[in-house]
Amino acid sequence: MDQHIKPVELAKAYRLLNHGPTVLVSASHGGVQNVMSAAWSCALDFAPPKVTVVLDKATATRPLVEQSGYFVLQVPNMAQLQLTYDVGHTSAVDTPDKLAKADVQLFKVEGYDVPLVVGSSAWLICKVLPEPRNEQVYDLFIGEVVAAYADDRVFQNGHWAFENADPQWRSLHYIAGGNFYAIGEAVVADVTGAK
Repeated sequence: MDQHIKPVELAKAYRLLNHGPTVLVSASHGGVQNVMSAAWSCALDFAPPKVTVVLDKATATRPLVEQSGYFVLQVPNMAQLQLTYDVGHTSAVDTPDKLAKADVQLFKVEGYDVPLVVGSSAWLICKVLPEPRNEQVYDLFIGEVVAAYADDRVFQNGHWAFENADPQWRSLHYIAGGNFYAIGEAVVADVTGAK
């Protein structure tokens, strides 16, 4: 594992998604691996940490999540702009070699048999909390975060440090039609409450 990838305390795992980034969703089952991008995910709870993600029935990733009971949410960055677009707009259903075509490289961490995308800024390994009605009616999956990691070049001491990192580490926020925003500059409100 890369020397910059550090565990994130589970009590602070929600911070990896709190700023609303587009995510990469990865899963595997029966020797098949896949990665897709998703704009609709969010932190759901603190203790234990939970997340949600929408996985359409037409995706090739969804059956892998359903069969394995696990998925990974990754926070992609500017260096992964094309990769993020490509895995979100190409289906492994139609293009079985989509990961190779998008140059997706995967790795695993000890204790978990799920693929993680190399080069991301953060990773949340999630165990599916089955909610059949939500999954069938709304395509909404809930996962309990069982392990979290972040690259210490952009996430330090439990906080994002985009303002101090190389711009390639800025998270992506999908709009439509191939258009993304990268996260902007940090601004700080007066938290003393004094007016």
